Amino acid sequence: MKAQKTKPKITYSEDVDILMIQLSDKKVDDSYDTDQMIVQVDKKGEPVILEIFHGKDFLKDLNKAVPVKIRKDINAYSTSIAHSIK
Repeated sequence: MKAQKTKPKITYSEDVDILMIQLSDKKVDDSYDTDQMIVQVDKKGEPVILEIFHGKDFLKDLNKAVPVKIRKDINAYSTSIAHSIK
């Protein structure tokens, strides 16, 4: 049986300007901080959740840097937050 691929869940918190991308429903075992994000990983070290600081800037830069085909895939998951970020 083929494993089902989980669609990322994307949320944006305007009050703290954090974009959160949940990549899977696996249990978080650890996290790593960088200057721009927190990466939460499972016990195998695979990313489960990305918490991206300065979410508005990230999405604006994403529109400039990412090819149109990939942006369409991302926008399919994030249409609800796209309208709230201007």
